[in-house]
Amino acid sequence: MPSVLVVEDDPSIRQSLIEVLAEHGYAVRSVGDGFGALREVTQTPVDAVVLDLGLPDLDGGDALRMIRGISSVPVLVATARDDETEIIKLLNAGADDYLVKPFSGGQLIARLSAVLRRTSHVPPTAGAHTGPGARSAPTAEPLRATTVGELVVDPGARTAYLAGRELHLTRREFDLLAFLAHHTGQVVSKRRLLTEVWREPYVDDQTVDVHLSSLRRKLGERAAAPRYLLTVRGVGIKLVAPR
Repeated sequence: MPSVLVVEDDPSIRQSLIEVLAEHGYAVRSVGDGFGALREVTQTPVDAVVLDLGLPDLDGGDALRMIRGISSVPVLVATARDDETEIIKLLNAGADDYLVKPFSGGQLIARLSAVLRRTSHVPPTAGAHTGPGARSAPTAEPLRATTVGELVVDPGARTAYLAGRELHLTRREFDLLAFLAHHTGQVVSKRRLLTEVWREPYVDDQTVDVHLSSLRRKLGERAAAPRYLLTVRGVGIKLVAPR
């Protein structure tokens, strides 16, 4: 069952979208603001995001760019802005497709299905989507599991276990962890992570910080009391076995 995050501030429209998606077999979560969307995308993986641009706390275009900075999840933008220049700007900012309001439930399902079809052919190890604004993450090689302390990272199966418990990671979180596991004990700079995991060396370093913070939380540690993810001040980050 594909999962969809609906980001819409109008309660009645949000409920209508939820009902249409649920009727067509989607598992739906919803939020009413941009920062809530960022929190959801960071903490819990979804297969797609339906993003309204008229949000109370963030301009939808800014929310799109921030989502794209931390995740490769497909984003379908719902907008009342039908200006071609604006739509091109949204696609260049990372939207996979768009719907101009008002739209029918049938249009929503058709566009969303098309987006998911376009992204479903990506090999699991690629960890990215195709389409406008797409980013490709590297395949971890070789495709064999790495064990670091009680942490087991398997890039082939795209699974990670800590003390026998599976970690529920977003695609980008897994790509980041797999890259660090492949270079266990080596200090990796944030710039290198942006270049080789995000494939975008000019993105702000804060993008890495957000993902590292989320990974630390899921590994049961804090930056002030690290176990697996050690920061070497002014140099980078390394994955090590706890002592």
